[in-house]
Amino acid sequence: MAFDGPTRPLQDEETDVLVASEEPYSLVVWNDEVNTFEWVIETLMEVCGHSAEQAEQCAYIIHFQGKYAVKQGSYDELKPFCDAITERGIGATIEVMAG
Repeated sequence: MAFDGPTRPLQDEETDVLVASEEPYSLVVWNDEVNTFEWVIETLMEVCGHSAEQAEQCAYIIHFQGKYAVKQGSYDELKPFCDAITERGIGATIEVMAG
């Protein structure tokens, strides 16, 4: 083998890979002393697409626990749902899910 001059050792190249991941969020509905079970159930069915049974179970949990995460997704997915619920006079927020 002929020597062509100085050689450089092979360098390990580190490549940072950016992984696009969105924080998982929850749409939380809050209990209050104003709205009826029927109104909350109707809202969850119409806005979130819950079945009657799902909506009723959520309403009871909201009532007894003070709040409940009725839907999960990205912030952008949940924002229209949150707006529609609050427009009906029901308290709702979007929160980062505990992980």
